[in-house]
Amino acid sequence: MNITRINHIAIVVNNLDEAIRTYQQQLGLTVSKRLHMPEQEVEIAFLPAGDSAIELISPTSETSGVAKYLAKRGEGLHHICLEVPDVQQSLEELAARDVQLINDKPIRAAEGLGFFVHPKAAHGVLIEFLQPYDET
Repeated sequence: MNITRINHIAIVVNNLDEAIRTYQQQLGLTVSKRLHMPEQEVEIAFLPAGDSAIELISPTSETSGVAKYLAKRGEGLHHICLEVPDVQQSLEELAARDVQLINDKPIRAAEGLGFFVHPKAAHGVLIEFLQPYDET
């Protein structure tokens, strides 16, 4: 498996607009992309930080997985995203190693195709593997 970089670190927040203001005013970051993802019931904003980004995630319904996460754990770190050139190959390699995965096939993510490693398999950290969409 070839992990090329940390693509982003995701932070779950109650109010996306308020969080964006905080990251802009206090850290000087700017939003490069804002997306509404109805299938995941979230709204997302990406704020570049060097070769990586901070992804702010806010639920758009009280029943989404992110809303349940917020209710249980509160705002804060949600996951770390590792970029790979071939998400299917990475998924197959981890499955062959009996790594506990959340997804058994790649899913549509905000910036590409991805899957998640269960926090129980990574010392309490949710890890996303992502193959970005080809933007050419």
